[in-house]
Amino acid sequence: MADAHAGGHKLRFGRHTVRLPRSKVQRVLLGCGLVLGGLLWFLPILGLWMLPLGIMVLSIDFHPLRRARRRFDSWWGRWRRRNFAKGRDAAKKKGPGV
Repeated sequence: MADAHAGGHKLRFGRHTVRLPRSKVQRVLLGCGLVLGGLLWFLPILGLWMLPLGIMVLSIDFHPLRRARRRFDSWWGRWRRRNFAKGRDAAKKKGPGV
């Protein structure tokens, strides 16, 4: 998730928060660099993890990416609630100590 508070733009990953540059140009360059690094995942140091991170950084400044990220966030939240609710229900049926 991306947040824009008085302290500038931030990306949140669960409990972790990463500050981003205040300048749009710097954020776009950072996002593009991460996407390019993700595309070169087979090289040492670079990894596929950079691709989604770069897209998240770019989603702050580009509407189509922001819309896609928000849709994904909504889907992910629904999926987690549905699947974790099933796990809790199954644990209740088994009872304690099983």
